[in-house]
Amino acid sequence: MELDLLFDPFGVRVDEVLAGATAAAEAGFGGVWLYDHLAGSVHGRDRVVECWTTLTGIAATVPRVTVGPLVLNVANRPAGTLAVMAATLQELSRGRLLLGLGAGGGRDTPYAAEQEALGREVPGDARRRAEVADQVATLRAVWRGHRGTANGFLRPEPLPPVIVGGFGPKMAALAGAVGDGVNLPSGPGLRTLLDVARSAHAQAGGDPARFLVTVSARPDAAALDQLAELGVDRAIVFVAPPFERAVSRMQALVAGR
Repeated sequence: MELDLLFDPFGVRVDEVLAGATAAAEAGFGGVWLYDHLAGSVHGRDRVVECWTTLTGIAATVPRVTVGPLVLNVANRPAGTLAVMAATLQELSRGRLLLGLGAGGGRDTPYAAEQEALGREVPGDARRRAEVADQVATLRAVWRGHRGTANGFLRPEPLPPVIVGGFGPKMAALAGAVGDGVNLPSGPGLRTLLDVARSAHAQAGGDPARFLVTVSARPDAAALDQLAELGVDRAIVFVAPPFERAVSRMQALVAGR
């Protein structure tokens, strides 16, 4: 099981994230992830760095580590544009992109405010789930290199795994049906959600053994061992600034396992 780090993008500068990513790579962590948000106020902060631009900076300057958004809100970028963005980042990173996608926060969450402030509707749960499925389909159509009367779209090599994030059984089932992997929260319901996602993947004709499982994990050695026993591929632990100090603490935790 790989151990990855999720850097808090709220209230920090890009150079702080880049320095933390460098420290993570030097410490042997497998990947660096960022949340996808546009307004710092949704977490009570005065700023937030945009994840795709920051991940591109990491990929260009930090060797070895995988990079991924946890997860992209499908409302923030048109699917066709994102397909070419992802293909470009996959080329720049030499194949280190894990493409996390999700439905975004609902109307009853603080995250609706950043969408409404930009003039965007925040639809209900069913429609947002459908938009995730539509975006995955469009990504793959563009990556095949032909869309309508246009062709020559950049094809990523290799294709980045599309990892669908969710918190409940409906999104877990959607991840299994349309994705190459799933991101789930750790906790008592994790085993059930994993079963739902893997079963849906098998029903869609996929190989559950190749289905990529990432889990947002607690920084606890026993909890990480339990995730490994469940067949989790990547455990992703949240770290707050100062990032270099946080990386050192996590490195000590890993050494103690």
